[in-house]
Amino acid sequence: MSPTPPRSRPRRPSSAALSVLAVCAGLAALLFGTGAPPAAAASSLPCDVYGAAGTPCVAAHSLVRALYSSYNGPLYQVQRARDGAKTGIGPLSAGGYADAAAQDSFCSGTTCVITEIYDQSPRHNDLTIEGAGGAGAADVGAPADALPVTVGGHQVYGLEISAGMGYRDNSTSGVAVNGQAEGMYMVTSGTHVNNRCCFDYGNAETNNMDTGNGHMDAINFGTECWFAPCYGQGPWVQADLENGLFQSDAGYSRNTSNTGTGPMPFVTALLKNNGQNHFALKYGNAQSGGLTTTYSGGEPTAGGYSPMHQEGAIVLGTGGDNSNGSIGSFFEGVMTSGVPTDAADNAVQAGIVSAGYGGPTGSTGALTPGSEISLRATTSCCTTEYVRHRHDTAVISAVTSASSALDRSDATWIVRRGLADASCVSLESRNYPGDFLRHFDYRLQRQPMDGTAQFRADATFCPQTGRSGKGTSFASYNYPTRYLRHYDHTVYIASNGGSNAWDSSTSWSDDVSWAVSSPWAP
Repeated sequence: MSPTPPRSRPRRPSSAALSVLAVCAGLAALLFGTGAPPAAAASSLPCDVYGAAGTPCVAAHSLVRALYSSYNGPLYQVQRARDGAKTGIGPLSAGGYADAAAQDSFCSGTTCVITEIYDQSPRHNDLTIEGAGGAGAADVGAPADALPVTVGGHQVYGLEISAGMGYRDNSTSGVAVNGQAEGMYMVTSGTHVNNRCCFDYGNAETNNMDTGNGHMDAINFGTECWFAPCYGQGPWVQADLENGLFQSDAGYSRNTSNTGTGPMPFVTALLKNNGQNHFALKYGNAQSGGLTTTYSGGEPTAGGYSPMHQEGAIVLGTGGDNSNGSIGSFFEGVMTSGVPTDAADNAVQAGIVSAGYGGPTGSTGALTPGSEISLRATTSCCTTEYVRHRHDTAVISAVTSASSALDRSDATWIVRRGLADASCVSLESRNYPGDFLRHFDYRLQRQPMDGTAQFRADATFCPQTGRSGKGTSFASYNYPTRYLRHYDHTVYIASNGGSNAWDSSTSWSDDVSWAVSSPWAP
């Protein structure tokens, strides 16, 4: 096993104080002025902003970018299956985006899992794979390549949690305990969610057990409604304060307009709590706009929550007792000492938006990794119809420039290296990050990558010259005589002749030939 490279940490020498003062100057109008907050300067990353506002980060975790402008250490560690070797993946430059190419090179020809997520703050509160707890067996690491995304024009990887995965640090420094004040946010996915307990990020028990009301203080994101009524379909930003997911002091939502974030690809979820008599919940679209406050008021009225009894562990992807049935995505998150000002929160949200989550990859219309494409049918009946996902199923339907933004996004795919064979391709949904086209019972589905060999094989397709002599055909990696085919407006893997209706030889060669075109989504 090769050693992990030395970890470079941002220090705070006297010269760094000058950069903090510069951030303070840039924030002065924001913190004490009025009106809508301006976008944060590119050099003011989240922990720079919170530090300048007097609420420094005590934890800063991200797989996609640095959260301090000075940080140039490792962001996370991966371990490859072939030989058990590990390496740290850092940013391309200080304060920059993750070097995903280093991960691709290290993991080439094998698979990797994420074994550690480094804390960029001076506290060194690093997260490792979670052990067994009161409600769940020991977790496993997330596949390192399950969540490819584009941030700031760079290919990076997020953390995609499936049931049975989670990360934790039970021995931390500086994290709030016993009613101390704190704030936290995470950037997550509004499309990769479920109603199981508990996709959390934040403060938890130090022994992986449920030790009672108020012993947690973590952001929860999902569609689990713990206290009825909840309004809408979710997913909701809630506070996991132990023994309940709280949308208000009563538990249930007091805000009828809080129907959830809806299926946003990227969501900013925020919780702050003074530990005594007040907590607040906010959310925002991580791609545009500001923050919406869904609750700001007293601690839960049930016993044990006022004051809080936080223990100071940090959990990611599970509940405090390792309840690990949830799914979710994590891109970045921080925890602070003290309750941040609303102005600082607004500046951090502006910086998240400016980071460019889910922006264009910079390449279109080609079957090369990172290129965005749409796939048009070439059969004479259907030359205006494109492959799109609808209710998780792949279909073809007409898409034009007049189509809705949702329809155009549903018909846009990002070409990735084949999950089972890098010489082939896998197709990731543009608006459901981490979801890929895969066949199941011959029908094409849009599903989140779970890291299994079966999923990798089912989601890999090998392009070749169109069987009709035009366009491109895509052979299934694990059923090489079957090709992507549209039949009755649904997409299958189909052979030329067979017992299934979609294996009909009639127009088979045309139906399995596709025109690779520029993407419909901008």
